[in-house]
Amino acid sequence: MKDLRENWSSNLGFVLAATGSAIGLGNLWKFPFITWKNDGGAFVLIYLVCIIAVGLPIMMAELLVGRKTQKSAVGAMRETMGPSWGWVGTWGVMAGFVILSYYAVVAGWSIFYLFQTLQWSVSGFPTQANMGGLFAGLAANGTMQTALSGAFMFLTVGVVYFGVASGIEKTARLCLPALFVILLLLLFSSLTMEGSGEALAFLFRPNFSELDSAAVLEALGHSFFTLSLGMGTMIVYGSYVARNRSIVNAAGSIVVLDTVIAIIASIIMFSVIFIVPGMPEQVDGSAVGMLFISLPQLFYEVVPFGVVLAPAFYLLVALAALTSTISLLEVVVSYFIDQRKMERSRATLLSGACIYVFTFLSGMSFGASTWLSSFELFEGKAGFFATLDHFASNWALPLGGLLITLGVGWFMSTKDTEAELVATGSPRWFSYKAWLFSVRFIAPAAVAAILIAVIFLGKDFS
Repeated sequence: MKDLRENWSSNLGFVLAATGSAIGLGNLWKFPFITWKNDGGAFVLIYLVCIIAVGLPIMMAELLVGRKTQKSAVGAMRETMGPSWGWVGTWGVMAGFVILSYYAVVAGWSIFYLFQTLQWSVSGFPTQANMGGLFAGLAANGTMQTALSGAFMFLTVGVVYFGVASGIEKTARLCLPALFVILLLLLFSSLTMEGSGEALAFLFRPNFSELDSAAVLEALGHSFFTLSLGMGTMIVYGSYVARNRSIVNAAGSIVVLDTVIAIIASIIMFSVIFIVPGMPEQVDGSAVGMLFISLPQLFYEVVPFGVVLAPAFYLLVALAALTSTISLLEVVVSYFIDQRKMERSRATLLSGACIYVFTFLSGMSFGASTWLSSFELFEGKAGFFATLDHFASNWALPLGGLLITLGVGWFMSTKDTEAELVATGSPRWFSYKAWLFSVRFIAPAAVAAILIAVIFLGKDFS
């Protein structure tokens, strides 16, 4: 059956698809917020160190497991590390299922704000607009939540239904260039704004006196989460990579693109925020608040050409969200194809339907349903949405990433890992010995630190 497995039609297609998986709301939503919260420059520098020392080696580890076995996360873990490791792959599939179920809700919000900004650009931004009230009304409207998240899941299912080359890769080839064009347009515009100088200084002028251990942990955590690690996504995407293509080159490209886009998004958002004196102190204290409450009003009231830039920005958010939801669904679908021998069409429809049940419950937990809104499994995390987010960010992804890293570093033979990383060619900057040291010692220690912070220090990475 291996010879019948789908493959990416080109290395560029694979890089675009994997980059699309990594580039999501974490880049356009979470990274700017945590950078803002941790006072910029020094945090960005620590983040870059973490993504090179931890994120990149783990990504290579996941890709090589997938490429070697040509199987989904469950089958790949069983084949490379032994039958008892299958549950680690199952854990990853479960993580992808959970994340997509609430991620689709936020993705739906991006559709709402895309059409809302288009309407404002045509009819005019309302005077004395209450952006907080608008978002609160949207979140509490169960019918609207159901429709928006349902529309996004429909798009996601439609792409995955058509397979790797014809669905996922073609969509990535369309979405990623569009995403880059919009991003560069917004970057150019932001650099002409009065707040751009302050934004650049905030991002790139390190102030280590403002840096504390909590910020270092946050940088470490996000360097891991931003690359879609710990849930089998890169194992699945790696399983579609032809054997004559370099995993190292691809991983390096993905990490660079993901990081650059996160930084550019921060420049854009901070340039807008710094335009108005005193606005930095008024920005709502949450990632949601920054993206869906503070920014829309600023675009229309103070940003030059905001009537054009606002819809462009939320189209960017929607495209980024779509490329991520596709990869999350593919993790689950590949399990049913490989382990349950289902046809892709049936596996996609079944997976999408099951996930949407939980998406519906998540969307109803912002006030539309009293029980779902008050549902609390973890202390201080009220609501079905918040519960799933907390579980995935603090438990599912770190544990999955730790086990995958330990498995590759200590339970796979060096002959196999070196063959996957080096035999097909590797760039001069790559050192197999350095990678092996990181995967065996540095990366596991770093991910273990995330879990320790969650268990003993009460740290919350959601």
